[in-house]
Amino acid sequence: MNRFLNLRRRLCFLLSGACLAAAGCAALAEPLSPADVASQYRLQVDKRLELPAEERRRYVQLAEATLQGAAAAPVRAQWLFVVDRSPWVQAGLLYWRSATADYVFAGASPVSTGRPGEFDHFDTPLGVFPHTVANPDFRAEGTFNENGIRGYGIKGMRVFDFGWQRVPKGWGDGTVIEMRLQMHATDPDALESRLGSAQSKGCIRIPATLNRFLDHYAILDAEYEEHLGAGRKQWVLRENREPVSDPGHFLVIIDSGRSDRPDWSPAPYIPHRAPVRATPRPAPLPPASPRPVPPPAAPIRR
Repeated sequence: MNRFLNLRRRLCFLLSGACLAAAGCAALAEPLSPADVASQYRLQVDKRLELPAEERRRYVQLAEATLQGAAAAPVRAQWLFVVDRSPWVQAGLLYWRSATADYVFAGASPVSTGRPGEFDHFDTPLGVFPHTVANPDFRAEGTFNENGIRGYGIKGMRVFDFGWQRVPKGWGDGTVIEMRLQMHATDPDALESRLGSAQSKGCIRIPATLNRFLDHYAILDAEYEEHLGAGRKQWVLRENREPVSDPGHFLVIIDSGRSDRPDWSPAPYIPHRAPVRATPRPAPLPPASPRPVPPPAAPIRR
């Protein structure tokens, strides 16, 4: 028995040493540069938009104006995720921003934002929204709702939470009320093919591969990483993640105000249900002619 326990202890020691060595190698790995992130975006994100250079610069100007207008311009280099909620665009763009407001474009993908006009649907709010542990993220359970839809996507998808926001109702009298602003994946079978069009109740739907990308490289996890470094556990962070050197704090939502759809943001194919045709009713029969009244019978004489 003692011999068996000694062998077991030795095996555990060797395995723990191998794990420490692997962790050391991971710790020594250099974080991805902005150019590396752009390269990995092309390799790992399956739904992408190819923006011309002038369009990339246009979104830099819109994002920077929004940051400055909100007095939220970062004082250090970090990543930003910029969403254009214009119904003619519906795109999310990933940028690295230096401390001196120099931008590097990493990639873009189709998204879905709010579609007002029916109950419980809002316009996605505009502005700068910090990603903070005060509104903790969570992970999708992958369960189906009453409509047979996995609203947050498959199990394990990250749900980025940006807290309660006051926005006008997209129905009724337009009263300003609160909605929960989140960014998340969506049902891969029923809804992901619709990205690129306004479909949500106000949240931002993104491709599953982009969700994994932002999660794995901790693109928007600056505060989460700071808290983790201070010894505060963050269960939502994966142990095998590879944080970039300049994780960001902000989601920036703008509306480019376009009046038509640009070539680089094609509209998704959304099958429309054929209208239900009512079974034709048979033509009404003509009213029956009144039966003639027979004359009274002659009296019988006896």
